[in-house]
Amino acid sequence: MLSFFTLQHQLHNPEFEIFRGDKVPCFENPTRGDFVYEALTKAGHEITSEFSDSSEVLVKVHTKNYLNFLQTAWDQWLALNPENINRQVFPSVWPVSGLRADIEPENFGAKLGFYSMDNGTPMVSGTWEVVKAGADAAFTAANVLMDEKKDVFCALRPPGHHAHANFMGGYCFLNNAAVAAQTLRDRGCKSVAILDVDYHHGNGTQSIFYRRKDVLVLNIHADPSTDYPFFLGNADEIGEGSGEGFNINYPLPSGCSAKIWFDALASASEKIKQFDADALVVSLGLDTYIDDPISSFNLTSDDYIKLGEKIKGIGLPTIMILEGGYATEELGGNVTNVLQGFESEG
Repeated sequence: MLSFFTLQHQLHNPEFEIFRGDKVPCFENPTRGDFVYEALTKAGHEITSEFSDSSEVLVKVHTKNYLNFLQTAWDQWLALNPENINRQVFPSVWPVSGLRADIEPENFGAKLGFYSMDNGTPMVSGTWEVVKAGADAAFTAANVLMDEKKDVFCALRPPGHHAHANFMGGYCFLNNAAVAAQTLRDRGCKSVAILDVDYHHGNGTQSIFYRRKDVLVLNIHADPSTDYPFFLGNADEIGEGSGEGFNINYPLPSGCSAKIWFDALASASEKIKQFDADALVVSLGLDTYIDDPISSFNLTSDDYIKLGEKIKGIGLPTIMILEGGYATEELGGNVTNVLQGFESEG
């Protein structure tokens, strides 16, 4: 399978994050990409790092003010104090319910919170270059799917599915799945389905398409009453306005079995077939793995071969985009297992 890989991904390399009150090394780190690249190469997949500019689509899925902030945030940070070059950027105040969220503040610290949903998305000097390359890869992959009729895989980091139109969160800055889906619509697909199989609900993707009927969004994920992102992902979130009925969530209990998970996938797959989409975008989170350090589902490496087979069985032109997966040393093998299952003759 043709795979897209961002060579510059190592430029986004935060030193630490705050996890359950502790300062710890980032779970989302460059070794994730390195292990995936190594596994793709070993398995003989064709890999490209040549992308086209996604700017024309980015402004359709993200606000111009947010994009401008992401592009300039590091320079704004250094302008406050040159010594900030050795400090990570974290927000400390947010416009939560009851506060004004419609006026961008001038203060950089407040502005950082204005465009963030959490303090779990550390930014460094190379962040914009890396996340823009990821969006470019998703954009290019969608065009390849349309022009060459090839199924494609995007081996991207950091992930993107938590990024809303106007704020970042959960390691995510730009929503790569949304970029791919919007590109497919722009290229003539009358409708697109997005299947998110990450352990954590793709709140950003849901939000971006929540009032649209041309993009069906389905999420299989941990119950938000117990797991991140907590404030979206419930079963009663079905879309609004013309999008009502075109958002489907499958919140599952922490620690659920592979059988329960695959039952949800079977239901989601049937919904996609009924929707009669022209193409499928898969947010391929692999933090459903049994040994993932920040998740608690029970899929094994062999289950990912089955997952690839099930995705193929949906029967649509497909773009798969890497999201989470933090059992780093196993991530490459789990990725290639999905691709193996997808490409199998059975």
